Amino acid sequence: MSTNLEALFQAFSATIGKPAMDDATFGETFRQMMSSLVRFDYLVVFAYRGKERPVDLYSTFNAKEHIIFVTLYQAGPYLLDPFYQTAQDRRAGVFRMRELAPDRFFSSEYYRTYYVQTGLAEEIGFFVTTDDDITIALSLMRREETGVFPAAEFAVLKQAEPLVTAMVRHYWSGLGSRFDTQRRSGPRGRKRGAGEKALQPADAVWRGLNLTSRETAIVDLVLQGHSSESIGLKLNISTGTVKVHRRNVYRKLGISSQTQLLSLYLQNLT
Repeated sequence: MSTNLEALFQAFSATIGKPAMDDATFGETFRQMMSSLVRFDYLVVFAYRGKERPVDLYSTFNAKEHIIFVTLYQAGPYLLDPFYQTAQDRRAGVFRMRELAPDRFFSSEYYRTYYVQTGLAEEIGFFVTTDDDITIALSLMRREETGVFPAAEFAVLKQAEPLVTAMVRHYWSGLGSRFDTQRRSGPRGRKRGAGEKALQPADAVWRGLNLTSRETAIVDLVLQGHSSESIGLKLNISTGTVKVHRRNVYRKLGISSQTQLLSLYLQNLT
């Protein structure tokens, strides 16, 4: 795809003289900029802070697509998303999903149960870190019928990264208050009582299931799509030790498959 300079300049003109823009206005400006550079089917922007539920800033989905890509995602599957893990690590840059995904991601239960519903061939994300411990991920998505992003288009996005980073930090600054409001609201927008503790979903999943911290770490990595070998390397333990812990977890939870493990995981999300 060749660059549409006229569309690009029109998008830039929308920012002239505007010290601030709301989510929809800047999101649309960003969409126009990216559309002039590469072809994509969907665009979604999430802000991440620690283990908290991501805040959706902008998307191009219709109502049905929004349920899958945003509503269901925020309900818990985000915890297993490679983009969420990248935001947790505070990595900045432009990455293809397959660069970030664990070695068994595309055969994991999370992929088969949730991610395949998106019908995506590929997802590329701009990751922008801010000073308030927030990472903003701007995702460009292509459906299976469209195919993956060509290398030339990915190279263009890499070149655009410094400009995108500067604009995002300017127009999407000060998002901490939104996370604070979300935390005060509690699960599903319900206000917490005065003595009620604000537990994040990532901390509450295995609460009360009698798993050790090591077992919890291994289970989380299994569900993210890591093989036993990959888990061993990340936790600096042997593959055999990982397998022993996995067997112990299955015994404690009374399950025998990763499908059951994911089901239990989703049931325990707050």
